[in-house]
Amino acid sequence: MAGITAASRYKRAGVAVLKGRNLQLLFPLQNHLDLGFVLYLGQSLSVVRTSVGSYLNIMVASNTFSFPIMDDTRPDDHSLPAFMVSTTRGFLPRGNPIVELPEEFAVLESLLQRMPIKKLDGSPGLLATFDLGDAVLKELPDLSDAIDKYRDDLVVMNALYRDYSFLASAYLFEPCHERHMRGEDYGLGRQSLPRCISLPIVKVAELAGFKPFMEYAGSYALFNYRLVDEAKGLEYDNLRLVRAFECGLDPESSEAGFVLVHIAMVKESGALIEGASEMLNGCTSKDREQFDNGLRTLVAGLRKVNAVMNTMWKKSKPNGYTSFRTFIFGITSQSMFPNGVIYEGVSEEPLSFRGESGANDSMVPMCDNLLQISMPETPLTDILKDFRQYRPGNHRQFLEAVRDSAQECGVREFAKQDSVSAALYLQALDQVRDFRWRHWCFTREYILKHTSHPTATGGSPIVTWLPNQLGAVLAQMSETSEFCRSVQGVSDIMETANLQRETLAKEVAKYCGERGVAAAS
Repeated sequence: MAGITAASRYKRAGVAVLKGRNLQLLFPLQNHLDLGFVLYLGQSLSVVRTSVGSYLNIMVASNTFSFPIMDDTRPDDHSLPAFMVSTTRGFLPRGNPIVELPEEFAVLESLLQRMPIKKLDGSPGLLATFDLGDAVLKELPDLSDAIDKYRDDLVVMNALYRDYSFLASAYLFEPCHERHMRGEDYGLGRQSLPRCISLPIVKVAELAGFKPFMEYAGSYALFNYRLVDEAKGLEYDNLRLVRAFECGLDPESSEAGFVLVHIAMVKESGALIEGASEMLNGCTSKDREQFDNGLRTLVAGLRKVNAVMNTMWKKSKPNGYTSFRTFIFGITSQSMFPNGVIYEGVSEEPLSFRGESGANDSMVPMCDNLLQISMPETPLTDILKDFRQYRPGNHRQFLEAVRDSAQECGVREFAKQDSVSAALYLQALDQVRDFRWRHWCFTREYILKHTSHPTATGGSPIVTWLPNQLGAVLAQMSETSEFCRSVQGVSDIMETANLQRETLAKEVAKYCGERGVAAAS
C-alpha cells in the first residue's frame, strides 16, 4: 500500500510506531485481535492484513490521527505493557500496580520492606543504620532464573523493574546519604552494582521496556502506589506508596506527598490525550470547530493538572525534599559517579543513565509536540531531547506520533489563521507556561535555597535548564498574541507572561551569579 511506513515491532504488545497518519502494526498470531481496541477510530481507515512469519501484519492508512489510544485499558491483560496511553487513565499505568512480588522474590521483598529510613511500622530501616549494602551482599541471590517464569507477564516485569531499580539506587547512593546526614558533600557513591542486582535489573528492564536504572513513570512515581480502598479509586487520600527511601510509607510525609501529587496530576491527563486527538483530527480535516473544541478540552485538562500541581506546597514541604532527593539522582553528569557505574556481569565498561525526573513525565512534552513549541538550539535543549528515552515505550511512540502529525497538518499555523483559535491556542500555551513557571518556583524553593549541588536529579544544570524551556514558551506566547489581540482576556494573559519573563531573567541572573555559572544564551 502506497505511503505505508515500515515500523519496528513493539515487544509483546504489537503496537508499532506511527509516522504522521500512516501506521503499521504487527501482532502475534495467537493474540485475539480486536481492531476496536487496537485502533483509535477517527473517520475512515483503509486496512490490509497479511501474515508476516508468526505475526499478523496490519497496515493502516488514514486521514485522521490514528494512534492506538485505549478507552478500555484491559487492566487484567498482563500480556500488554503496563503503560499504554488511554483516554480513561491518561499516562497512568493501564491498571493499578502490583504491590507485592511473587513468592520467588521473597528475599527481594524483605529487603525492600526493611530498606526505608522509616519503615511502615515507624521503626528505623536499613538505610537509617547504613546497613543496606551489607544486607544486600549477604542475603540477596541472583534471581535472574526466577524472572523467566514470569517473562510473559509484562505487568509483573514492570513491578520487578520498579523494585530492582529502588534497590539499585539505594545501594549506590547509601554512602552519599550517610555523608549528607553528617552535613557533608555527597562524595562518591558505590562505583559498582553487584551481580545480584545488575543481572536481574538489566533483564527486567529490557522486558518491560526501560533503561536499567530508576525512571519516573515505570518506577519511582507512576508505578509506585497502592489503594487503601479499591472502591475509592484514585482519590488522593486513598493513595499510598509501595516503595520509599526515607519516610514515604507514611502518607503525611514529604516524600509521600512529592510522589502522590505527581500521580494525582497524571490522573487528569486523559483529557490532554483526548483533546490532542481531537485537535489533530480537526486540523487535518480543516474542521475549525473540531480543532477549537479539542483546544478547549486540552486547556480544561491542563487547568486541572496545574491545580493539583499547586497542592505540592502543602503535601511536600520545601525543607523536606533534599533528604530523600539523594536517592533519586542518576549517574549521568553527577559528581558521585565521575566514570559511570560498573554493572557486574553485564559490562566491563561503566554504564551511565539519567536519574528520575519529573521532566520524564509525558504531559508537558506532549503539549510541546502538539503546540509545536519551538525550543532554542542549545545544549540545554539537547538534554531535553535526551530525556525522551526515559519514558515508557508506548508513551514515546505516542509523543512522536503527536509531533509528526502536528508538523504534517501545521497546528501552529492553523491556529493563527483565526482569532478565536489563536486565543484558545494562547490559553494552551499559557497553561504550559503556568506549569513550567511553578516547576521553576519549586526548583527555587525546594532546591536552590537548600543545596549548592549544581545538577538536578536527571543530570541537567539546576539553574539554567528549566528557564530554557520556559523562555521558549514565553516567546511563543508573545508571537501568538499578535493574532488575537482583540479577543477578551488576551491582554491579561500577556501581562502576567511579560511580568514573569522579567522576574525569571532577574532570578536566573541572581542564582547564576551566586553559583558562578554562566546564564544560557
